[in-house]
This record gives sequence, structure tokens and C-alpha cells, in this order.
Amino acid sequence: MNQGKYVFAQIFDIVSPNDFSKCVNRYNGDYKTQHFSCWKQFLCMSFGQLTHRESLSDTVLCIKANSRKLYHLGIGKAIVKSTLSKANENRDWRVFQDFALLLIAQAKELYTGDSQLEVDIKNNVFAIDSTTIDLCLSLYPWAKFRKRKGAVKLHTLLDLKTSIPEFILISDGKMHDVNVLDKIPILPESIYVMDRGYLDFDRLYTIQTAKAFYITRARKIFNFKRIYSSKVDKSTGVLCDQTIRLTGFYVSKDYPGMFRRIKYYDTETDKTFVFLSNNFNLSALEIAMLYKHSWFIETFFKWIKQHLKIKSFWGTSQNAVKTQIWIAISVYVIVLILKKKLKLAQSIYEILQILSINIFDKEPINQLFNDSELQNFKERDPNQLIMFDL
Repeated sequence: MNQGKYVFAQIFDIVSPNDFSKCVNRYNGDYKTQHFSCWKQFLCMSFGQLTHRESLSDTVLCIKANSRKLYHLGIGKAIVKSTLSKANENRDWRVFQDFALLLIAQAKELYTGDSQLEVDIKNNVFAIDSTTIDLCLSLYPWAKFRKRKGAVKLHTLLDLKTSIPEFILISDGKMHDVNVLDKIPILPESIYVMDRGYLDFDRLYTIQTAKAFYITRARKIFNFKRIYSSKVDKSTGVLCDQTIRLTGFYVSKDYPGMFRRIKYYDTETDKTFVFLSNNFNLSALEIAMLYKHSWFIETFFKWIKQHLKIKSFWGTSQNAVKTQIWIAISVYVIVLILKKKLKLAQSIYEILQILSINIFDKEPINQLFNDSELQNFKERDPNQLIMFDL
């Protein structure tokens, strides 16, 4: 990193301008643009995310206050609120989606071999879930949810080993969670962990035929026939491990094969869980532990809602909302990449906080994190955010 550059410019040195240009050209993003390009739009919105700005006006005001530095940040001239607002409203959000996906691919390559799971397993392990972001229906009429309430859903496939999102779909609030299984690419030998909201035997059989595995929870009542029972050690919490087949007329056609039914008692929560899986290689306890790790995705949602600007939006159109979410995800992944490349010991939260208050310094980024005595930031709920100390 060049010592003569501002910290903000150093952060985006890890981004490939050629990759971004390819995304822009794919959707003709800079059509009829004279000065304020998609790249400058990305930098302005990323500045707002990194410095925790509360609104578009707040972001533009802070950018204007540092107008002498903008050339060295890559933004160029100071902008007005209407320019940034129109760009968010009109420029194709898929430019920023595709660029975020490129960054995710780059991060995945860097974190290859890392794992925060307690289960030692070679397979890819993904969790599928969604989070709802409430919106005012009168301001966001396209975000249908309930009769008098609007919302968007962030459907996410999260790599549980690295906490890197593998797949993201932004929909209105009315889209049922189970429908996202039709859009997620299924990778052979991978394990997909999901809750009961995704229990659909026809779709589970699609995962089976793709030579992948699933772990989900059973509904309280469903008809099945026990084929075989394996021996279990009840002291581990596993109460039974059965091989079963569905007996219902329609569901047996949707899922003609056999799968496992595992009953597990969790002493920490004093609850009994019933899991379904088509994986016959892992032990019953390992399957129960993998499902327990699926809560990492809830922590991921909680974290990005607390520390990135995706709960309050700086535009009301569908295009502006999706643009802001994808740029926020890009910033999160850029910090992950930065952490890995510079071998930073701090958590993602600490890195974000330190960068936010040193954004206009010219000190090399790695030196900002050398003095461990200065890094005493604590999460609001550290026990729930250990996953980001990769």
C-alpha cells in the first residue's frame, strides 16, 4: 500500500477497475454519462457505508466537506445530492450485483481451507435463510408484504465455514422462503442446512438427485415408515437414528427414496429436535452439530443490519434499494478480503470502526492495526459474533 495515499484510496486498491468496467459495460451503465460514472457512484455509496452515514444528504455533505481530497479518493469533483440520487434510481443495480459476486469469488479463493466449524468435514457446508427488512408501503409501493406493510427479503446462502455469502436474492416480502430453493445452484457433495420453512419433499429430492446433501428439521406431524434403526449413544444427546420412507400418497411420489430421521436432545436449551437428512456418511451427532452451526446465518443478518446501512434506504425505487444493498455487501466482502490479505487479527467489526475514523489518514492500513493496545472495541453481543474473528 502506498503511504502517500489516503486510507480510503488504499482500501479500494484491492478492487480491480477492469472487473468493475466489465460489469458496467455488460449493462451499459455509463450510457450518456459525462462526469459522474458508475465507479464514482460506487465510491460515494461505499464512503457512506464505511463512515456510517445516516442518509444520502449526510453522505454528500461529508463528501463536500472534504472536496480538496476527492481527486485523490477517486471521486473527483464534489457532487450534489440530486446527482447521486438519480444515479441510484436509474442506473442498473445489476452492475453492483455482478461486481459483488466477483468480490465474493475473490474472497472465497482467499479463504480456501479456513473453517470455523466444530465438525471436521471436507464438504462445503451452506446455510439457507432469509431476513425481512420492513419498509413503509406508501413510500415503497412495489415492496409488497402485507395489506398495510411493505418489506423486502434478503434470501442468503451462507458458507458456514467462512461466513462468506455464496448466493443472495433480494425479493419483495411476499415471496415464500421455499421458492428460493428453485433459484439456488446446487453443488454436488455440498451440504445445505435449512430450517422447517424450506421443508418441501419435492425440492429436497431435487437436492438428492443433484448428488448433494441436506439437513433440515421435520414437521411435528408427518407420515413415515421406519425401515431401520441404528444404535446410538444417548449420553451424546442423540435419542434415535432411523432410516425412514414417506408413506403419504403424494409426498411419497415427490420423494420416493429413503432418508434419515434423527432425534436429538439439546441440554443447553432443554429442547428436543428432529432432523431429516439424506447424508448416511456423517454421524447423527455431526448432523446435529451442523444444524446448530446454521445459526451463524442469523448472526450474519444481525451483524450486517447493525453495522451496514441496509435497514434505512437512501432511495425509494426498487433499483435504489437493490443498489444500496449490493454495495453494502461489496463493502463487507472488501473488508473480509482486506483482513485476509493484510493478515489482520482484529474482527470485522473492529476493522470497520478503525477504518471509519481514519478514512482520510495517509498512514498505511496495516500500521493502523499494529498497536493492539488501541484496539479495545467490543461488540454489543460478543458471544454471538465470534464467527467474524476468522
